[in-house]
Amino acid sequence: MTTRRDFLKTGVALAAVAAAPHAALAQAAGPAAAAAFAPKPGKWRHFEVVTVLDVKPVEGKAGPAQAWVPLPSYTASDWMKPGESTWKTNAATAEVVKDPHYGAQMLHLTWAPGEEKPSVEITSRFSTRDRATDFAAPGAVAGLSAEERALFLAPTDLIPTDGIVKATADKIIAGKTSDLEKSRAIYEWVVENTYRNAATRGCGTGDAASLLASGNLGGKCADLNALFVGLNRAAGIPARDLYGIRVAPSAFGYKSLGANSPTISKAQHCRAEVWLEGFGWVPADPADVRKVVLEEPPGKNALDDAKVVAARKVLFGSWEGNWLAYNYGHDIALPGSSGPKLGFLMYPQAEVASLRHDCLDPDAFAYVIKASEVAA
Repeated sequence: MTTRRDFLKTGVALAAVAAAPHAALAQAAGPAAAAAFAPKPGKWRHFEVVTVLDVKPVEGKAGPAQAWVPLPSYTASDWMKPGESTWKTNAATAEVVKDPHYGAQMLHLTWAPGEEKPSVEITSRFSTRDRATDFAAPGAVAGLSAEERALFLAPTDLIPTDGIVKATADKIIAGKTSDLEKSRAIYEWVVENTYRNAATRGCGTGDAASLLASGNLGGKCADLNALFVGLNRAAGIPARDLYGIRVAPSAFGYKSLGANSPTISKAQHCRAEVWLEGFGWVPADPADVRKVVLEEPPGKNALDDAKVVAARKVLFGSWEGNWLAYNYGHDIALPGSSGPKLGFLMYPQAEVASLRHDCLDPDAFAYVIKASEVAA
């Protein structure tokens, strides 16, 4: 009997660094006993993420299918090393494409018009570890190029740097002198004034200006961290969102800050970075502080709860290495699509007969993403 694997075509793509050697799969480590939340650079961890798409037809519509799946394309020598991506598919074409502005990589697949069961299985490997910034010990850090600085200060379609965003930033940083003081003030303001809205679909839209204009500062990570990034850029501080997915439980016992199942189809998460003189790119995640407030058991915690206080202290300058960064792209045009641009590329995308599937509904799409920790 012929199986699906027998007829799938295979492919491979190399990330910015060489792929890690193939190793037997291992289950992701379970959360350690609760410990002080203090991520610090140490041992590298190695992961494999498998994304399976079985693109469903659109009822009443006939036409060819195509899909776009984010590939790990962000590299940082001190904490994130993407490896090899390979795939098996019955698509007519499968090509790695790169966004020309931000370098975000994706696998673009097209299926023949008569293909009844469009499918692909993509395996991506990467290595990561914890990050921590010692603000007491600034060093000699190579500066951003003029091109990089311009890119990470520029407005995007959903993150303007003028109007209400600039006015809000100016109020927050009044009286602050250094970029470190200004960015920390923005971080604290976001933590104090926003909230995680459980009703928000997915990770939110990332529309910072509309969030401020509404006066209702509720959302999820793509919203709250976009607000942090926009306020920093409006204050003249280079900043960027990183779009990715959680791959393992928290080693510090935080249920809200990890992937607590090997199936991570709904574990997408956006983080942020700011560029500070003497420190380089500094991690920040005010959205996760608000996630701890809402979701960390028993839930609906006060800002002075011990776990919230610990997360708030750490998540400006540090974060845990249980997460994959795909890219930092905005306003992504999907090649071959006549549909609208994406505010960011963090979920698989697909179209059938030029109609785009709901990327926030993996069961209807359909796609499944699984993660496991592997040997080096």
